[in-house]
Amino acid sequence: MEPKGRIITIGLSPAWDVSCRGRGLDWGRHAQIDERVVRPAGKALNVSSALAWMGCESVAAGLWGREDHEAMRRSLRSQGALVHLDMTLVDGRTRENVTVVDTAARREMHLRQVSCLATRASLARLDAVLRRIVRTGDLCVFAGAMPGGDLLDSCIALVETCRRKGAQIVADTHGTVLERLVEAELPWLIAPNVEELGGLLGSRVADTPAKLAAAGRTLLKKAEIVLISRGGKGALLVTKRGVWSGRATTRGRVLQTVGCGDYLLAGFLAGYRRSCNLRTALTTALKAATAHAYGWTEGQAWRQAGKRIEVQIQPL
Repeated sequence: MEPKGRIITIGLSPAWDVSCRGRGLDWGRHAQIDERVVRPAGKALNVSSALAWMGCESVAAGLWGREDHEAMRRSLRSQGALVHLDMTLVDGRTRENVTVVDTAARREMHLRQVSCLATRASLARLDAVLRRIVRTGDLCVFAGAMPGGDLLDSCIALVETCRRKGAQIVADTHGTVLERLVEAELPWLIAPNVEELGGLLGSRVADTPAKLAAAGRTLLKKAEIVLISRGGKGALLVTKRGVWSGRATTRGRVLQTVGCGDYLLAGFLAGYRRSCNLRTALTTALKAATAHAYGWTEGQAWRQAGKRIEVQIQPL
């Protein structure tokens, strides 16, 4: 597929990411933090923000709490006109996810709230929005947790709506929802990490290029592209046209791990949109994810950060 339409990110479990950084943090202590950063997030909105940092436009759709919607809009103004918001508002507030980072000990803790915005009624209203905005050739990115249980069929229906409207589907989720989407052959691209890949296949997959490539190939009848995140080891791209393993070789201090997978996916989409070349897209993906891990996305432009990072790509 050659990308020609818009990128639409769709999040059903949005969040405010609260990051607190300090030194010598431990249980039972009263410690002063050095920095507190609050930003609107959730995996889908993270992808839109990453795309904006790379100079790519997107439409950010999905659910958001009505009470803090205006605060979210104000927070995104720095991204200019590159993120076009079309959220479905739900009564209440968007959850907060808290990351506590001890910069001296180089460790972190992640505290997650459950999102309560998805209901049958809110998903039905979101479905109506997608029927209105999605057009043939668009790329619809369903990223982040998607409710299961009684809401599972409603979530699958959202993806089916986008497919019927002529969009290609990117699925960066996990669990039963991802299994159902893949079984129905709905995604063009799936973006699991190693653990999620094992869950999708029903057994643990060893984190080696050969084992991951073999596992990814078993899914190519269901999806055209499998982008596997390996954390600090890089990423693996599995397609019918070839398999590539890649990692960044430029060394730096890792300041954050939250959101790196979202920057990996955004980088791949941006790189593929500009080049229609899979190897180039993987290179761009790894540069974007590495820049985020090193904290360079905060104070540097993409053009500057991308030039600083060297990436090694090997065909398998």
